[in-house]
Amino acid sequence: MISRHAHQTDGGGTCLDPLKALRTPSDPPCDVYLTGTVFLDIIFTGLGSAPVRGTESWARGMGSSPGGVANMATALARLGLHTSLAAAFGDDHYGEYCWDALEQGEGIDLSLSRTVPGWHSPVTVSMAYEGERTMVSHGHEAPPPEPAPDCPPPARAAIASLTPGGDEWVAQAARKGTRVFADCGWDDTGRWDPADLADLRHCEAFLPNAEEAMRYTRTDCPRAAAHALTEHVPLAVVTLGAEGAYAVDGATGESAQVPAIAVEALDPTGAGDVFVAGYVTGTLAGWPLADRLAFAGLTAALSVQEFGGSLSAPGWSEIAAWWQRVQALTDQDPAALRRYTFLDDLLPAPVRPWPLRRAVPTIGFRRPA
Repeated sequence: MISRHAHQTDGGGTCLDPLKALRTPSDPPCDVYLTGTVFLDIIFTGLGSAPVRGTESWARGMGSSPGGVANMATALARLGLHTSLAAAFGDDHYGEYCWDALEQGEGIDLSLSRTVPGWHSPVTVSMAYEGERTMVSHGHEAPPPEPAPDCPPPARAAIASLTPGGDEWVAQAARKGTRVFADCGWDDTGRWDPADLADLRHCEAFLPNAEEAMRYTRTDCPRAAAHALTEHVPLAVVTLGAEGAYAVDGATGESAQVPAIAVEALDPTGAGDVFVAGYVTGTLAGWPLADRLAFAGLTAALSVQEFGGSLSAPGWSEIAAWWQRVQALTDQDPAALRRYTFLDDLLPAPVRPWPLRRAVPTIGFRRPA
Protein backbone atom coordinates (compact mmCIF):
# COMPACT_ATOMS: atom_id res chain seq x y z
CA MET A 1 0.00 0.00 0.00
CA ILE A 2 1.30 3.47 -0.84
CA SER A 3 2.62 5.43 2.11
CA ARG A 4 0.73 8.24 3.77
CA HIS A 5 3.98 10.27 3.68
CA ALA A 6 3.82 10.49 -0.11
CA HIS A 7 1.54 13.51 -0.43
CA GLN A 8 2.78 16.90 -1.52
CA THR A 9 0.73 19.42 -3.43
CA ASP A 10 1.86 22.16 -5.73
CA GLY A 11 -1.30 24.24 -6.06
CA GLY A 12 0.07 25.88 -9.17
CA GLY A 13 -3.32 25.92 -10.83
CA THR A 14 -2.19 23.78 -13.77
CA CYS A 15 -5.27 23.07 -15.84
CA LEU A 16 -5.52 19.91 -17.90
CA ASP A 17 -8.45 18.99 -20.10
CA PRO A 18 -9.00 15.24 -19.71
CA LEU A 19 -11.49 15.25 -22.60
CA LYS A 20 -9.37 17.24 -25.08
CA ALA A 21 -8.86 14.31 -27.47
CA LEU A 22 -12.60 13.56 -27.48
CA ARG A 23 -14.04 17.03 -28.05
CA THR A 24 -15.77 17.92 -31.31
CA PRO A 25 -17.45 21.14 -32.50
CA SER A 26 -20.89 19.54 -32.03
CA ASP A 27 -20.36 18.79 -28.32
CA PRO A 28 -22.60 20.48 -25.75
CA PRO A 29 -20.85 23.35 -23.94
CA CYS A 30 -21.48 21.63 -20.60
CA ASP A 31 -19.57 18.52 -19.56
CA VAL A 32 -21.39 17.95 -16.26
CA TYR A 33 -24.65 19.37 -14.90
CA LEU A 34 -25.54 19.43 -11.20
CA THR A 35 -28.29 20.87 -9.09
CA GLY A 36 -28.76 21.00 -5.34
CA THR A 37 -28.31 23.15 -2.25
CA VAL A 38 -25.24 25.31 -1.70
CA PHE A 39 -24.22 25.82 1.94
CA LEU A 40 -21.69 28.18 3.39
CA ASP A 41 -19.29 25.86 5.21
CA ILE A 42 -17.35 27.24 8.17
CA ILE A 43 -14.70 24.79 9.31
CA PHE A 44 -12.95 24.96 12.67
CA THR A 45 -9.67 23.04 12.78
CA GLY A 46 -6.97 22.36 15.31
CA LEU A 47 -9.33 21.18 18.05
CA GLY A 48 -7.69 18.70 20.40
CA SER A 49 -10.96 16.99 21.21
CA ALA A 50 -14.70 17.29 20.89
CA PRO A 51 -16.23 20.41 22.48
CA VAL A 52 -17.20 19.82 26.11
CA ARG A 53 -20.58 20.92 27.39
CA GLY A 54 -20.44 24.11 29.42
CA THR A 55 -16.96 25.10 28.23
CA GLU A 56 -15.50 27.28 25.49
CA SER A 57 -13.15 25.67 22.99
CA TRP A 58 -10.68 27.65 20.91
CA ALA A 59 -9.73 26.34 17.48
CA ARG A 60 -6.24 26.92 16.11
CA GLY A 61 -7.58 27.41 12.59
CA MET A 62 -10.69 28.33 10.66
CA GLY A 63 -11.66 28.35 7.01
CA SER A 64 -14.79 28.88 4.98
CA SER A 65 -15.93 27.79 1.54
CA PRO A 66 -19.05 26.95 -0.46
CA GLY A 67 -20.32 23.52 0.58
CA GLY A 68 -23.17 21.14 -0.15
CA VAL A 69 -23.47 20.52 -3.88
CA ALA A 70 -20.65 23.05 -4.35
CA ASN A 71 -18.17 20.44 -3.09
CA MET A 72 -18.79 18.22 -6.11
CA ALA A 73 -19.06 21.11 -8.55
CA THR A 74 -15.67 22.42 -7.41
CA ALA A 75 -14.07 18.97 -7.59
CA LEU A 76 -15.28 18.54 -11.18
CA ALA A 77 -14.15 22.00 -12.26
CA ARG A 78 -10.67 21.49 -10.78
CA LEU A 79 -10.33 18.32 -12.85
CA GLY A 80 -10.90 20.34 -16.01
CA LEU A 81 -14.56 19.54 -16.72
CA HIS A 82 -16.91 22.28 -17.89
CA THR A 83 -19.34 22.31 -14.99
CA SER A 84 -22.80 23.87 -14.82
CA LEU A 85 -24.54 24.29 -11.46
CA ALA A 86 -28.21 25.17 -10.97
CA ALA A 87 -28.77 26.30 -7.39
CA ALA A 88 -30.48 28.94 -5.29
CA PHE A 89 -28.31 31.49 -3.50
CA GLY A 90 -29.34 33.76 -0.67
CA ASP A 91 -29.11 37.50 -1.25
CA ASP A 92 -27.06 37.95 1.94
CA HIS A 93 -23.28 38.34 2.14
CA TYR A 94 -22.89 34.58 2.53
CA GLY A 95 -24.70 33.96 -0.75
CA GLU A 96 -22.66 36.63 -2.53
CA TYR A 97 -19.44 35.11 -1.21
CA CYS A 98 -20.40 31.60 -2.35
CA TRP A 99 -21.47 32.80 -5.80
CA ASP A 100 -18.21 34.70 -6.29
CA ALA A 101 -16.06 31.82 -5.02
CA LEU A 102 -17.70 29.38 -7.44
CA GLU A 103 -18.04 31.56 -10.52
CA GLN A 104 -14.91 33.69 -10.30
CA GLY A 105 -12.71 31.42 -8.19
CA GLU A 106 -13.51 28.07 -9.80
CA GLY A 107 -14.91 28.95 -13.24
CA ILE A 108 -18.21 27.15 -12.65
CA ASP A 109 -21.10 28.14 -14.92
CA LEU A 110 -23.89 29.61 -12.77
CA SER A 111 -26.11 30.83 -15.61
CA LEU A 112 -28.85 28.44 -14.44
CA SER A 113 -28.54 29.53 -10.80
CA ARG A 114 -30.45 32.39 -9.17
CA THR A 115 -30.33 34.73 -6.21
CA VAL A 116 -33.46 34.59 -4.04
CA PRO A 117 -34.44 37.90 -2.41
CA GLY A 118 -34.91 37.65 1.33
CA TRP A 119 -33.66 34.08 1.61
CA HIS A 120 -30.96 33.33 4.16
CA SER A 121 -28.10 31.17 2.92
CA PRO A 122 -27.89 27.74 4.60
CA VAL A 123 -24.84 27.50 6.86
CA THR A 124 -22.93 24.51 8.23
CA VAL A 125 -20.33 24.78 10.98
CA SER A 126 -17.96 21.82 10.95
CA MET A 127 -15.54 20.97 13.74
CA ALA A 128 -12.73 18.63 12.74
CA TYR A 129 -10.86 16.62 15.37
CA GLU A 130 -9.35 13.16 15.77
CA GLY A 131 -9.88 12.44 12.06
CA GLU A 132 -13.63 12.91 12.40
CA ARG A 133 -16.04 15.81 12.17
CA THR A 134 -19.07 17.15 13.97
CA MET A 135 -21.43 19.44 12.10
CA VAL A 136 -24.19 21.87 13.02
CA SER A 137 -26.34 23.28 10.21
CA HIS A 138 -28.93 26.02 9.96
CA GLY A 139 -31.18 26.94 7.08
CA HIS A 140 -34.57 28.38 6.30
CA GLU A 141 -37.13 26.60 4.16
CA ALA A 142 -35.80 26.27 0.65
CA PRO A 143 -37.40 28.53 -1.96
CA PRO A 144 -39.71 26.85 -4.47
CA PRO A 145 -38.01 25.91 -7.73
CA GLU A 146 -38.51 28.16 -10.70
CA PRO A 147 -38.70 26.85 -14.26
CA ALA A 148 -35.54 27.48 -16.25
CA PRO A 149 -35.55 27.88 -20.03
CA ASP A 150 -33.17 24.99 -20.61
CA CYS A 151 -32.81 22.98 -17.44
CA PRO A 152 -31.30 20.47 -17.45
CA PRO A 153 -29.12 21.72 -20.30
CA PRO A 154 -27.59 19.44 -22.91
CA ALA A 155 -24.57 17.88 -21.21
CA ARG A 156 -22.24 14.92 -21.47
CA ALA A 157 -23.12 13.89 -17.94
CA ALA A 158 -25.21 14.82 -14.93
CA ILE A 159 -24.85 13.85 -11.28
CA ALA A 160 -27.97 13.28 -9.22
CA SER A 161 -28.45 12.69 -5.52
CA LEU A 162 -31.39 10.29 -5.39
CA THR A 163 -34.41 11.27 -3.30
CA PRO A 164 -37.71 9.50 -2.50
CA GLY A 165 -40.22 10.19 -5.22
CA GLY A 166 -37.54 10.99 -7.75
CA ASP A 167 -36.64 14.17 -9.60
CA GLU A 168 -38.19 14.90 -12.97
CA TRP A 169 -35.00 16.48 -14.26
CA VAL A 170 -33.18 13.12 -14.04
CA ALA A 171 -35.53 11.53 -16.57
CA GLN A 172 -35.37 14.66 -18.73
CA ALA A 173 -31.58 14.54 -18.76
CA ALA A 174 -31.53 10.87 -19.72
CA ARG A 175 -33.98 11.50 -22.57
CA LYS A 176 -31.58 14.13 -23.92
CA GLY A 177 -28.80 11.57 -24.06
CA THR A 178 -27.02 12.75 -20.93
CA ARG A 179 -25.15 10.06 -19.00
CA VAL A 180 -26.53 10.21 -15.45
CA PHE A 181 -24.47 9.20 -12.41
CA ALA A 182 -26.14 8.92 -9.03
CA ASP A 183 -25.28 8.88 -5.37
CA CYS A 184 -27.53 9.00 -2.33
CA GLY A 185 -27.69 10.38 1.18
CA TRP A 186 -28.25 8.72 4.53
CA ASP A 187 -31.87 7.67 5.04
CA ASP A 188 -32.84 9.26 8.37
CA THR A 189 -36.17 7.43 8.30
CA GLY A 190 -34.44 4.07 8.57
CA ARG A 191 -36.69 2.58 5.86
CA TRP A 192 -34.02 2.10 3.21
CA ASP A 193 -36.77 1.37 0.72
CA PRO A 194 -35.39 0.22 -2.66
CA ALA A 195 -38.38 2.00 -4.24
CA ASP A 196 -36.65 5.27 -3.33
CA LEU A 197 -34.03 4.37 -5.93
CA ALA A 198 -36.54 4.39 -8.80
CA ASP A 199 -34.51 7.00 -10.69
CA LEU A 200 -31.74 4.44 -11.14
CA ARG A 201 -33.56 3.26 -14.25
CA HIS A 202 -32.42 6.52 -15.87
CA CYS A 203 -28.83 6.24 -14.61
CA GLU A 204 -25.64 4.73 -15.96
CA ALA A 205 -23.93 4.26 -12.59
CA PHE A 206 -24.73 4.33 -8.87
CA LEU A 207 -22.02 5.18 -6.32
CA PRO A 208 -23.17 4.58 -2.71
CA ASN A 209 -20.92 3.82 0.23
CA ALA A 210 -20.82 0.32 1.68
CA GLU A 211 -23.33 0.93 4.47
CA GLU A 212 -25.86 2.54 2.12
CA ALA A 213 -25.46 -0.22 -0.46
CA MET A 214 -25.95 -3.01 2.07
CA ARG A 215 -28.98 -1.40 3.67
CA TYR A 216 -30.75 -0.84 0.35
CA THR A 217 -30.04 -4.39 -0.85
CA ARG A 218 -30.55 -6.16 2.52
CA THR A 219 -27.15 -7.82 2.18
CA ASP A 220 -24.32 -8.17 4.69
CA CYS A 221 -21.39 -7.81 2.28
CA PRO A 222 -20.52 -4.72 0.19
CA ARG A 223 -19.50 -6.82 -2.79
CA ALA A 224 -22.75 -8.77 -2.69
CA ALA A 225 -24.56 -5.43 -2.46
CA ALA A 226 -22.79 -4.17 -5.57
CA HIS A 227 -23.86 -7.23 -7.55
CA ALA A 228 -27.43 -6.88 -6.28
CA LEU A 229 -27.54 -3.24 -7.34
CA THR A 230 -26.80 -4.18 -10.97
CA GLU A 231 -30.40 -5.40 -11.12
CA HIS A 232 -31.35 -1.70 -10.96
CA VAL A 233 -28.49 0.13 -12.70
CA PRO A 234 -25.90 -0.94 -15.30
CA LEU A 235 -22.86 -0.15 -13.15
CA ALA A 236 -22.58 -0.24 -9.36
CA VAL A 237 -19.61 1.31 -7.54
CA VAL A 238 -19.43 0.79 -3.78
CA THR A 239 -16.89 2.71 -1.73
CA LEU A 240 -15.30 0.66 1.05
CA GLY A 241 -13.58 3.32 3.14
CA ALA A 242 -10.04 2.24 4.06
CA GLU A 243 -10.43 -0.83 1.80
CA GLY A 244 -10.87 1.24 -1.37
CA ALA A 245 -13.74 0.64 -3.78
CA TYR A 246 -15.43 -2.21 -5.63
CA ALA A 247 -17.31 -1.96 -8.92
CA VAL A 248 -19.43 -4.32 -11.02
CA ASP A 249 -20.54 -3.82 -14.62
CA GLY A 250 -23.84 -5.67 -14.88
CA ALA A 251 -23.78 -5.69 -18.69
CA THR A 252 -20.37 -7.29 -19.16
CA GLY A 253 -19.89 -9.02 -15.81
CA GLU A 254 -16.60 -7.18 -15.32
CA SER A 255 -15.67 -6.33 -11.75
CA ALA A 256 -12.76 -4.45 -10.24
CA GLN A 257 -11.48 -3.61 -6.79
CA VAL A 258 -8.78 -1.05 -6.04
CA PRO A 259 -7.32 -0.64 -2.54
CA ALA A 260 -7.28 2.72 -0.83
CA ILE A 261 -4.18 4.85 -0.49
CA ALA A 262 -2.99 5.00 3.11
CA VAL A 263 -3.18 8.62 4.24
CA GLU A 264 -3.39 10.64 7.42
CA ALA A 265 -6.98 11.83 7.24
CA LEU A 266 -7.45 15.29 8.71
CA ASP A 267 -10.99 16.00 7.52
CA PRO A 268 -13.27 13.65 5.54
CA THR A 269 -15.65 16.48 4.54
CA GLY A 270 -16.55 16.17 0.86
CA ALA A 271 -14.41 13.07 0.21
CA GLY A 272 -17.38 11.18 -1.23
CA ASP A 273 -18.12 14.06 -3.59
CA VAL A 274 -14.50 14.16 -4.74
CA PHE A 275 -14.59 10.39 -5.35
CA VAL A 276 -17.66 10.75 -7.57
CA ALA A 277 -16.04 13.64 -9.46
CA GLY A 278 -12.91 11.58 -10.09
CA TYR A 279 -14.92 8.59 -11.24
CA VAL A 280 -17.07 10.65 -13.63
CA THR A 281 -13.92 12.27 -15.06
CA GLY A 282 -12.37 8.89 -15.82
CA THR A 283 -15.60 7.56 -17.29
CA LEU A 284 -16.08 10.51 -19.66
CA ALA A 285 -12.43 10.17 -20.69
CA GLY A 286 -13.02 6.51 -21.59
CA TRP A 287 -10.62 4.92 -19.10
CA PRO A 288 -10.82 1.25 -18.06
CA LEU A 289 -12.90 0.48 -15.00
CA ALA A 290 -9.95 -0.21 -12.67
CA ASP A 291 -8.25 3.06 -13.69
CA ARG A 292 -11.46 4.97 -12.96
CA LEU A 293 -11.62 3.45 -9.48
CA ALA A 294 -7.95 4.14 -8.80
CA PHE A 295 -8.20 7.75 -9.92
CA ALA A 296 -11.37 8.38 -7.93
CA GLY A 297 -9.77 6.89 -4.83
CA LEU A 298 -6.63 8.95 -5.33
CA THR A 299 -8.50 12.24 -5.61
CA ALA A 300 -10.54 11.41 -2.51
CA ALA A 301 -7.38 10.46 -0.57
CA LEU A 302 -5.68 13.73 -1.47
CA SER A 303 -8.75 15.66 -0.36
CA VAL A 304 -8.93 14.22 3.17
CA GLN A 305 -5.38 15.33 3.90
CA GLU A 306 -6.56 18.94 3.89
CA PHE A 307 -9.32 20.67 5.82
CA GLY A 308 -12.60 21.71 4.24
CA GLY A 309 -14.89 20.36 1.55
CA SER A 310 -14.49 22.32 -1.68
CA LEU A 311 -11.26 23.88 -0.39
CA SER A 312 -9.56 20.48 -0.31
CA ALA A 313 -10.60 19.17 -3.75
CA PRO A 314 -7.40 18.46 -5.70
CA GLY A 315 -6.59 19.66 -9.19
CA TRP A 316 -4.19 18.16 -11.73
CA SER A 317 -1.21 20.00 -10.28
CA GLU A 318 -1.74 18.41 -6.87
CA ILE A 319 -2.15 14.99 -8.46
CA ALA A 320 1.04 15.50 -10.50
CA ALA A 321 3.01 16.55 -7.42
CA TRP A 322 1.78 13.46 -5.53
CA TRP A 323 2.75 11.14 -8.38
CA GLN A 324 6.22 12.66 -8.67
CA ARG A 325 6.76 12.48 -4.92
CA VAL A 326 5.54 8.92 -4.41
CA GLN A 327 7.77 7.57 -7.17
CA ALA A 328 10.80 9.15 -5.50
CA LEU A 329 10.23 7.34 -2.19
CA THR A 330 12.27 4.19 -1.69
CA ASP A 331 9.83 2.33 0.57
CA GLN A 332 6.97 2.02 -1.89
CA ASP A 333 5.49 -1.26 -3.05
CA PRO A 334 6.26 -1.56 -6.80
CA ALA A 335 3.00 -3.43 -7.39
CA ALA A 336 1.03 -0.61 -5.73
CA LEU A 337 2.83 1.97 -7.86
CA ARG A 338 2.03 0.11 -11.07
CA ARG A 339 -1.69 0.61 -10.36
CA TYR A 340 -1.15 4.34 -11.11
CA THR A 341 1.18 4.21 -14.13
CA PHE A 342 -1.72 5.29 -16.34
CA LEU A 343 -1.09 8.77 -14.89
CA ASP A 344 2.21 9.03 -16.80
CA ASP A 345 0.42 9.86 -20.05
CA LEU A 346 -1.91 12.38 -18.42
CA LEU A 347 -0.15 14.59 -15.95
CA PRO A 348 1.52 17.97 -16.32
CA ALA A 349 4.92 18.55 -14.75
CA PRO A 350 4.65 19.64 -11.10
CA VAL A 351 5.33 23.32 -10.53
CA ARG A 352 5.53 24.07 -6.83
CA PRO A 353 5.76 21.87 -3.71
CA TRP A 354 3.10 23.45 -1.50
CA PRO A 355 -0.62 24.19 -1.94
CA LEU A 356 -2.04 27.52 -2.97
CA ARG A 357 -5.74 27.70 -2.19
CA ARG A 358 -7.94 28.43 -5.17
CA ALA A 359 -10.98 29.33 -3.08
CA VAL A 360 -10.84 32.22 -0.63
CA PRO A 361 -10.53 30.54 2.80
CA THR A 362 -12.24 33.19 4.90
CA ILE A 363 -15.00 35.78 4.76
CA GLY A 364 -14.80 39.50 5.16
CA PHE A 365 -11.61 40.70 3.48
CA ARG A 366 -12.28 43.39 0.94
CA ARG A 367 -10.43 43.49 -2.34
CA PRO A 368 -8.16 46.50 -2.93
CA ALA A 369 -9.93 49.28 -4.81
